[in-house]
Amino acid sequence: MVFSSIEFIFYFLPLVLLVYYLVPDKAKNAVLLMASLVFYAWGAPDFFPIFVASMICNFLITNKMHRTESLKSKKGWLALSMVLNIGLLAYFKYMNFFVDNVNALLQLTHHAALQFTRVALPVGISFFTFQSISYTVDVYRKVSAPLNRWYDYMLYISLFPQLIAGPIIRYNTIADQLVSRSIPMEARVGGFMRFTIGLGKKVLIANTLAVFADEVFAMDFGSMSSGTAWLGILAYTFQIYFDFSGYSDMAIGIGRMLGFRFGENFNVPYISQSISEFWRRWHITLGGFMKEYLYIPLGGNRVSPGRTYFNLWVVFLISGLWHGASWNFVLWGVFHGTFLILDRLFMVGFLKKMGRLPAILLTFLVVMLGWVVFRAETVGDALHFYQALFAFRQGTSAAIAPQFLLFLLLAILFSFSPAFRLGDRCMGGLFAETHSKTATIVLFTISMLLFFISVGNLAVTDFNPFIYFRF
Repeated sequence: MVFSSIEFIFYFLPLVLLVYYLVPDKAKNAVLLMASLVFYAWGAPDFFPIFVASMICNFLITNKMHRTESLKSKKGWLALSMVLNIGLLAYFKYMNFFVDNVNALLQLTHHAALQFTRVALPVGISFFTFQSISYTVDVYRKVSAPLNRWYDYMLYISLFPQLIAGPIIRYNTIADQLVSRSIPMEARVGGFMRFTIGLGKKVLIANTLAVFADEVFAMDFGSMSSGTAWLGILAYTFQIYFDFSGYSDMAIGIGRMLGFRFGENFNVPYISQSISEFWRRWHITLGGFMKEYLYIPLGGNRVSPGRTYFNLWVVFLISGLWHGASWNFVLWGVFHGTFLILDRLFMVGFLKKMGRLPAILLTFLVVMLGWVVFRAETVGDALHFYQALFAFRQGTSAAIAPQFLLFLLLAILFSFSPAFRLGDRCMGGLFAETHSKTATIVLFTISMLLFFISVGNLAVTDFNPFIYFRF
């Protein structure tokens, strides 16, 4: 069940909100936990028992770690928690990838391939694994105290607004809210408006661009015209942004309606003037997690320049693998890790000398080229697509629908207008948490209009993909 579905919008969410608002405060966590477990079981019933068992085990392990006085024992319990969480992620997400590569090596040496039953990927496992790690590590570091009640912990891990696709919520940023929170009317109205913004981004812009992008990436790259290739990757570049940021907006909006304050996950990343800045604006909660729990423990930038570059490579190799079990994602991580190192060596200074707008355009081009290897099914497909981009040839073209051009232009407008003062003010006002009474009325009216347009679009089409369900 995805947020941008009729079942969620008209049945699940209204019922949950109705019961949640009616019950007393002491029962709200129980209502949310029940709703979250139903939400997950709906989408992954086969994995549900393991999901629940892993939460219970991690809660008990972390509490045992917290109560022990011996530092050696604490480290042992911490290691056990890491083995549990990372082991589950490794098995379900990477076992197929591992066996496929072993079989490829066996075939090269003329040995029989391993017989193996392929493992299904549970939805959301990358996100809730990271949150389980955050809980244990924050308790180990004494950044936050552990939760006393097992159901509060299970709520933190399974909270349905962020369970499937984030944002990744670090425990120390939400620990107090799990115990006590308020839900003023302004938060409920503001949450609804944020939800509708995300719904519109996902349903109207991302889904429309996805139709064209999917058509292009299904074509024969060897005969494709270069113009079609550039337009296809441009469509995908905006599709993945509006798809994922739209889903994050919906999650943040639902969280606000429930009294939670989730961190922002995107900050107009395509106006970045370097790849380093891009990663401060794109998937912010993943970047924050990697920095806090991997980059800094490795030494961060407090070590020699060579070791710092190595740390960056490790972080982005793991970031690439986190997105998917494929060599494409590994290369995508290497691609961005390389440009981050180049930024530190000379690239940032070079881009500053170019000027703001040229730096934005060059950074956008680099990001867009990176999305090729991210979107392609295999490394070979990515290479063939790059050839189509830079062959500058005539060839097979994809049909361009009028609505595609309309929403592509809207995507460009919304992505780049914040680079200018007027666009930045408008965007800042749109996403502000508080507004004047008049502004609230206007924005609420626009939100209702956007809501009905988006729902109407959902009612007449079955095409509603979500990219990050793959991860």
